[in-house]
Amino acid sequence: MTEVGNKVVVVGAGLMGHGIAHAFASAGHRVTLVDIDAAALEKAKGKIDEIIAGGIKLGKVTLEAGEATRAALSTSTALAASAEGADLLIETATELLPVKLDILREVDPALPAHAIIGTNTSALSVTEIAGACADPARVVGMHFFNPVHKMKLLELVVGLATSPETLARARAYGEAVGKAVIAVNDSPGLTTSRMSAMLGNEAMWMLSEGVASAEDIDTALRLGFNHPMGPLELGDLTGWDTRLKVLQYLHGVLGDKFRPCPLILKMVKAGRIGRKAGAGVYRYDEEGRKIAGSGLKGSYL
Repeated sequence: MTEVGNKVVVVGAGLMGHGIAHAFASAGHRVTLVDIDAAALEKAKGKIDEIIAGGIKLGKVTLEAGEATRAALSTSTALAASAEGADLLIETATELLPVKLDILREVDPALPAHAIIGTNTSALSVTEIAGACADPARVVGMHFFNPVHKMKLLELVVGLATSPETLARARAYGEAVGKAVIAVNDSPGLTTSRMSAMLGNEAMWMLSEGVASAEDIDTALRLGFNHPMGPLELGDLTGWDTRLKVLQYLHGVLGDKFRPCPLILKMVKAGRIGRKAGAGVYRYDEEGRKIAGSGLKGSYL
C-alpha cells in the first residue's frame, strides 16, 4: 500500500478550498489552509465549523472528532512559508491559468523534494500548469467535487509528465479521505466538467429561449434522469462565474458547441452568480436555501 505523509497544505480558501481542508483535517492530517485574504480565511473557518456542527447534529460526527478536526487545521497568509515541510500541496485557486501558474512558481522552490502537488482545476490543462514547476512529474490534477464532505468522487488527472509514483500517492491520499478515485488523461474539461458544462449551458439556452421555466427544466432532469440536482440548480451551487470561465476555455479549445449562452454572461455581469451571492437562476435566503418560485422565467412564460 502506498504511504502518504501527514502534512497537507491547501491554497485558496474559497468554496472548494475550505471543503478540501476539512476533508483532510477530519481524516487526521495536519492541514494548513492558505489565502492572501485574511477575511477569506476567517470565513472558511466558519464554513468548516458549520460542516462539523452539521455532522454532530446528524450523529455522524462525535464531539471529540469535531474538536480533533478543528485542532488539526491552521490558517496562514504566507504561501511559501506554509509550503515548507509539506507532503502534499493542493492548489484550488480560481480557474485562471496565470493565477495558478503564479502560485506554483512561488511554492515549488519551498516544497520538499518528496512533496507532490495537486491542482484542483476542473477544466484547465494539468500539463500546462505543471510547466511552472522545476519537476513537473510531481504535479497531478486532483479534481474534488462540491460539497466536498458529501461528494464521493475524486477525479485524478494525469498530465504529460505526471509520474506513476505521483499518481499512486494522489490515489492513496484520495482513498485516505474516503473518496472513490478515478484517473483520466489530461484533456479539456476532463470527463465530468466537460459533460456538466455542456448540460448546464444547454439548460440555460433552453431557459433563455422560453422552452420552459427554470423549475420545470430542473424537475425534468431530476425526475426524468434521476439526477440529484437539476443543471440550473447545480450551476447556482457551482457559481456561474466559475461555469462561465470553464465554458470560455472549452469554447476556445473544443469549438462552438461550448459557446456560452448569452444569458450566463448577462447574469455574471449583473452579479447573479449563484447561491454564494444570494441570487443566480434562483434566489436564496440568508441560510442559502432556495426560495420557492424564484427561478428565472423564459422569454414568454
